[in-house]
Amino acid sequence: MNKIAHHITVCAYLLVLLCVSCKQTKQDNHIVIDSNTRIVSLSGTTTEVLCALGLQDKIVGVDVTSTYPDAVKQLPKVGHNRNMSAEAIIALKPTIVIGIQENIKPQLAEQIQSAHVTLLSFPLQYSVAGAKELIAHLADTLGYADKGVVLTKEIDSDENAKIAQEKQPNVLFIYARGAGTLMAAGNNTSASSMIDLAGGKNAANGFDDFKPITAESLVAANPDVILMFDSGLQSLGGVDGLLQIPGVAQTNAGKNKRVIEMDGQFLTGFGPRTGKAIAALSKMLHEISVH
Repeated sequence: MNKIAHHITVCAYLLVLLCVSCKQTKQDNHIVIDSNTRIVSLSGTTTEVLCALGLQDKIVGVDVTSTYPDAVKQLPKVGHNRNMSAEAIIALKPTIVIGIQENIKPQLAEQIQSAHVTLLSFPLQYSVAGAKELIAHLADTLGYADKGVVLTKEIDSDENAKIAQEKQPNVLFIYARGAGTLMAAGNNTSASSMIDLAGGKNAANGFDDFKPITAESLVAANPDVILMFDSGLQSLGGVDGLLQIPGVAQTNAGKNKRVIEMDGQFLTGFGPRTGKAIAALSKMLHEISVH
């Protein structure tokens, strides 16, 4: 056998080994979903999309933000979407791992891929267009493009139920995990985007991302409405506990007890329920502002 033939034979052999080692096959640039598919979802948003596509029975593990639909709460957890354990993920023997790009650290991606597991990561922009793009991209990649089209159309239909605000209320989103962890959502956050989409105005618009709350900053922001995750408000002991936070009682929201609580994944997930979340928040803003 000459050297060229030998190299061809070796390359062909290595290619066969590579194909055998891959746990998930591709066909026409799409991932093939079959009876052996095992998915770990690293985001509550991607989990929602997968379930909406009819792939819930293929999911074997999720991150802690995956709370919808209720059935996924019973699945094994692999950590928070910003602090994942590669060992916990790989232990579930997935064929595919799916998540949001900004939440998957390079080291985690390398560890997953080193285990010969297909890793799919998608960008997510906090907008209606961003939600629809994520759904369409994920659906197409998995060979469910037609279902993806249906889901994106439902977002538009759901958003049409939004109530226009007669007066744009100043809304402050507070992230809380007890009185010791209180953060205000600034610009370029999912909470700020949802406030804008529902017809409100972010009361904390002088900074990006999240910033610790002080009594002075609360009084300066003087929101008409305070918006929180239901779990965050519960961690403070409800509205009465929130009013004990220095500065809250001095705001318009505090004086009038105008507080809105919503499920965290529903409010800021920007998945298939985006239109419903916008409509729901707009309705609550309208009702709380006119009373």
